[in-house]
Amino acid sequence: MSSSDGSTVIFRRAPAGLRPKSIQDFARQLEREVAKGRAFDCLITGDAELRRLNRRFRGRDEATDVLSFPAGKLKHAPPSAKLKHGGACFSLPGIEFEPLGDIAISLMRARAQARRFGHSAGNEVRILMLHGLLHLMGLDHESDGGRMARAEKRWRARLGLPAGLIERVRA
Repeated sequence: MSSSDGSTVIFRRAPAGLRPKSIQDFARQLEREVAKGRAFDCLITGDAELRRLNRRFRGRDEATDVLSFPAGKLKHAPPSAKLKHGGACFSLPGIEFEPLGDIAISLMRARAQARRFGHSAGNEVRILMLHGLLHLMGLDHESDGGRMARAEKRWRARLGLPAGLIERVRA
């Protein structure tokens, strides 16, 4: 699903009150700064689709705010492989980076959580995207002894985002 230009964001429906270009630009910023040039794709959809995905892939018959679907890590490639990194191509002998994977976000949940926590739906989508990306990068707040929580907090501060998911659950 990744375009040759990097990470993509797909909106299942036109998002009223959300600026798609701003969300796409944020995805590219996450790709450059957090994912170190590795692309990912993000689907912004509704509760029904997140519920179907959650049931199918996690065995949980409930809607959720964000799901992450990691792809492969690294694979061998010919020595002349060209890699895309932050919009620029370069060669690394014998290594090719694959996309990190896919993220799905419920816009309905993002809007409700934004109202609950007093910030914009756009900021909540950004928080969910960051959270999902950290999962794609192998972090898991349920089993990593706080490593993901610390990374999420650090990145939220750098990116100017309000409190994240892990922090809200612990409060």
